Amino acid sequence: MPARHKTAPVSVSRQVCATPVALLALLAVCAPGAAMAQASEAAAVQPAADAQLAPVVVSANRTAQPITEALPHTTVVTQQDIVNSQAIDLRSLLRTQAGVEFAANGGLGSNTTLFMRGANGNQTLILIDGVRVSSASSGTAQLSNILPDQIDHIEIVRGNVSALYGSDAIGGVVQIFTKSGAGQAPAANAQIEYGSNNTRQGTVGYGGQVGDTSFNITGSAIKTDGFSAINTKQQPKANPNDNPYDNKSVSGQVKHRFTSDWDAGVTAYYSKSKLSYDSTTGKPTDVWWMNSELYTVSAFVNGKITRDWSTHFKVAQSEDRSENTKNGLFDSRFNTRNRQYTWQNEYALAPTHTLLFGTEYLQQEFDSSSYAAPNRNVTSVFGGYDGRLGKHQLQLNVRNDHYSDFGSQASYFAGYGYNLTNAFKLIANASNAFRAPTFNELYYPGYGQPSIKPERAKSFELGAQYNTDAAGLLRVTAFETRYDNLITSALQPNGLYLAQNVNKAKVQGIEASWRAKLMGTDVGASITFQNPVDEQSNTQLLRRARRHAAFDVGRQFGAFRLGGEWIISSTRMDSGSRTLGGYGIVNLNARYNIDKQWFVAARVENLFDKNYQLAYPFNTQGRAGFVTLGWRQK
Repeated sequence: MPARHKTAPVSVSRQVCATPVALLALLAVCAPGAAMAQASEAAAVQPAADAQLAPVVVSANRTAQPITEALPHTTVVTQQDIVNSQAIDLRSLLRTQAGVEFAANGGLGSNTTLFMRGANGNQTLILIDGVRVSSASSGTAQLSNILPDQIDHIEIVRGNVSALYGSDAIGGVVQIFTKSGAGQAPAANAQIEYGSNNTRQGTVGYGGQVGDTSFNITGSAIKTDGFSAINTKQQPKANPNDNPYDNKSVSGQVKHRFTSDWDAGVTAYYSKSKLSYDSTTGKPTDVWWMNSELYTVSAFVNGKITRDWSTHFKVAQSEDRSENTKNGLFDSRFNTRNRQYTWQNEYALAPTHTLLFGTEYLQQEFDSSSYAAPNRNVTSVFGGYDGRLGKHQLQLNVRNDHYSDFGSQASYFAGYGYNLTNAFKLIANASNAFRAPTFNELYYPGYGQPSIKPERAKSFELGAQYNTDAAGLLRVTAFETRYDNLITSALQPNGLYLAQNVNKAKVQGIEASWRAKLMGTDVGASITFQNPVDEQSNTQLLRRARRHAAFDVGRQFGAFRLGGEWIISSTRMDSGSRTLGGYGIVNLNARYNIDKQWFVAARVENLFDKNYQLAYPFNTQGRAGFVTLGWRQK
């Protein structure tokens, strides 16, 4: 099946299964009667006096709300979380999140696939500052080239939210927000890092707010000698040499408030990388390289037309470009350009009742050395309602996306929340979603079929949320998703494997996320139980585990901070009926603030040098150590 380059992780359009009955037992454990912080109407559910301030998110219903009010299961990776984790790439940063798994073709920079709630890699939508960044050919984003140095925070929304964002939002949405400088005094920062595999990294930035103008610019570079991506004991014909990686990236934002009601600005992100990778076919002497570029740029205006009517307009463009060479000679090229125009409005019917309405236009242009494809135009309209009445909370969203190549697709989301107490809320959601066929699935020679239909999914969720200052925020969700028209490769009488809508699947699972500060110690946990089974063959889905979990802890001791995380996963299946063994990985980190400006930090990854695989026959990082020296202007 065609992919971004020769050794892309297998992309499987089939889903998951487990039993939601265990939710009842979990609810019994999670339902003590204490007080919860709810940012809600004063006459309804009052915040508890000792409740900690809930982070504000925008991805769960396209408008700002406390995370405790989000009806889809939503979590946030804050700027402080990023600093504390010392994560070197997006995979390391997100691997502790509930419902999130990864497959990867080696070390830093290697092709990476994100699975959320067992959904396929091209069934989770990736946004940078609200802009789509996926390739039109593969349907996935260059996750390995989005580095934490440029990120302010990340919002992860799980489940079908096509009614908010359109195609691809079946497993959920990962929205990445770059650094802005808003609300801070202007200051510079810099850091350098050195570690295993001759890894060198440097970052410089300057940002803050002056009067009504906020700004930030951050640049970073990372270079590593890497390690051999493929296990040559499993694939003797692969090149045994190390696979180096080089990435340079920059992000910037400028925003100015003209009046108390109107502001405008520009955001941009750019990443350029060069990766040596190994192929599972060919000769041991073959040398493969992929040169990649990823960028987004957008301009926006926000304001109030009346006291109750807020409006937002954004025009944006993104590009995903990759070129592959073999033994110094050109091999292939895949380039995607997305142009996106969004007009969104909110109208306050009452203090706790809001209407959402708007329209989007997306144009996708594709250029490849492998095949030609027509431009794709998508015209979308969406609307919604979000409100609270006493202990009752309701979210309703509808959307229609009209594609120039296959027509219209309609989506809905209906969510309901009920506060049993200030601390404890029950949640029920129903929704549907779709994924538009990729250009590979439509047009790739010898594989694509122009008559392919979009994949469809329906989902139902039951959940419970418990939140107090003492116990933190706990969310437990049982979900079921049924899939139709799943696209897979089907063998034809002429010997070709053609894309066809033949698969059906059912996803059932239970996930939990918890974040708290207990006696001065930051603690977090995520647990997922699922049974990822293809209904057609009754087999476990490739590279997805039935059970996976993560636990992290961190504490400040004066000028020192010590922390660590434990990531565990059960066995997974891979192509050829192979079994990838279960694993447990321990990572440690430490930081010492030398003074108010300087700090030194260190981390150890895979402390016990666990030998494991995220995809066959690719290697993963063994025990590795890194040291960082940083400075921030005060």
